[in-house]
Amino acid sequence: MDSPMLQPAEVAVAIIQQALAKHNTRYDKIFVKAVLAGVILSFSGLLDFIVQGGSPTLTSTNPGIVKLLGGFVFPVGLVAIALQGFELLTSNLMIFPVAVLNGSLPWWSIPTNWVIVFFGNLCGSLFCAAILAKGDGLVVADPYATYIRNFAVTRAVTPSWYQIFLKSIGCNWLVCIGFWQATGARETISKIVSLWLPIWAFVTCGFDHMVVNMFKITLGIMLRADLTPAYYIKKSLIASFLGNLVGASFVGLPAVYFYFGASTSKREGLVNAEEGCANCKGQDNLISSGQSSVHVHP
Repeated sequence: MDSPMLQPAEVAVAIIQQALAKHNTRYDKIFVKAVLAGVILSFSGLLDFIVQGGSPTLTSTNPGIVKLLGGFVFPVGLVAIALQGFELLTSNLMIFPVAVLNGSLPWWSIPTNWVIVFFGNLCGSLFCAAILAKGDGLVVADPYATYIRNFAVTRAVTPSWYQIFLKSIGCNWLVCIGFWQATGARETISKIVSLWLPIWAFVTCGFDHMVVNMFKITLGIMLRADLTPAYYIKKSLIASFLGNLVGASFVGLPAVYFYFGASTSKREGLVNAEEGCANCKGQDNLISSGQSSVHVHP
């Protein structure tokens, strides 16, 4: 009987297979998947706003409980992104460097994917922020509007640059742990639980997720928070990108060190991974038969 979870070394191989599948996918499909990921993650941000922004009385007496509740509902979007195979920059910050350091992908695959996915995530986030701020009326009145404006200021104005950077490290460290665990799960319920718990933790702690903030902070700007787009980019977006990158490296780089040797030979099994086959059944056969193109330490 198969184990319900892959072993860590097997997960490392699966991560590289994901990178190869993404690399072999047409750029227009990557962009559309990234746009959809930005939209879906914005739904999570909206749900978090509805829970936390709609509980001012409870916030004043038990702020930790409200943060815990907002954190609990937020992972809905990230779970949907993972299960549907959409493109999210924060997880790709881990996946592509692992494949490049192993020798399975060329170095230029990193900036190519990151740039496409960044702008796709941004387009999806801005689309939802514009609709929610100006269209459907869900958050244009208090208590939501005031909460969202205050959120934008406390995330992008109040903290120092280095504080945003440090909070972003914690965020993507937990996010990439969640994606790593979900990759190792063989069935859907285990994938959901494996991803849900670390995401719940980062939201409850108030860490900074670059793509989430693309929706939340820009929505605050559209609702006339005391913040400009240029200041947001300079103070928050750059800091959160760099912090998320460092957080991803704290998951990806140990995997390279633990499981991949000096050999970077590219045997046929993994190099010829086809679009959409990152999690196909043949992955287990490649791992168990030793025909993966990735050299893995036992």
